Amino acid sequence: MSAVVGTDLVCQVGFIVKDINATKKKWAEFLGVEEPEAALCGEYETTQTEFKGQPAPEANSYLAFFDVGPGLQLELIQPNEAPSTWRNYLNEHGEGIHHVAFNIKGMKMPEAVKRCEDFGMVLEQKGEYGDASGRYTYMNAYKDLKCIVELLESDR
Repeated sequence: MSAVVGTDLVCQVGFIVKDINATKKKWAEFLGVEEPEAALCGEYETTQTEFKGQPAPEANSYLAFFDVGPGLQLELIQPNEAPSTWRNYLNEHGEGIHHVAFNIKGMKMPEAVKRCEDFGMVLEQKGEYGDASGRYTYMNAYKDLKCIVELLESDR
């Protein structure tokens, strides 16, 4: 049996938060590490964010990352007010775990998205990394997996 996205290794767990500075401080304390910087995910000219199939130039969020093991990150996401998967999650569920991410090494994003759609997931949001080094896609898998699955593809 082959994994839908080519791997069974989770590379990231993402949390939606209201106050990234307070939350990253507590995570840093809990993990016994330095606080990471929080930065905007990027400008639309680079990210080309699409939400529910439409351009979403206003969608943005502050991000902070903790490396918590070999190949595993915790991502904190504080969304702005514009419609996005992040804002919807905060409005509908409050703070908490938003996604589980997989690096689709060896597979191209369109193939990974198609395989997820064939599995019953719905493409919710996608875009390029803010530094133009790759791309992400959020697949809504609430029906069967009870979460969003994020696909990550790096050009490095």
